[in-house]
Amino acid sequence: MNTLAHAGPGPWVLLFPLVWAVVIFGLVTVARRAGWRRGREGGFGRFAGPGRDTGPDDSSPIALLGHRFAAGEIDEDEYWRRLTVLEEQFGRRTDSKGRRA
Repeated sequence: MNTLAHAGPGPWVLLFPLVWAVVIFGLVTVARRAGWRRGREGGFGRFAGPGRDTGPDDSSPIALLGHRFAAGEIDEDEYWRRLTVLEEQFGRRTDSKGRRA
C-alpha cells in the first residue's frame, strides 16, 4: 500500500512546457532554413521579395569569373581587371576606395 499522500503532479510537470518550447523552436528553425534556401532560388525567404538584391546567379559573368579565379584559371590581377570591367558594364556602383556602394 502506498503511504505517501498524493499532493499533485509534482515539479516534473514544468518539464512539459519546456519540451514543447524546444520542439516548436526546432520546427521554426528548420522551416526558416528551408525557406532561406528556397529564397535564394526564387521561392520565399528572407532574401526574396521586391527591393532585395539576391546577388548574381551562377550563370552570370561575375559568378563565372569568380569560379575561374577560385579554380586557379586566372590570377588575381586578371580577376580584378576583368571584375572592374564587368562591374562598369553591369552598372555596379563603387565608392572612391573601390568598394561596392
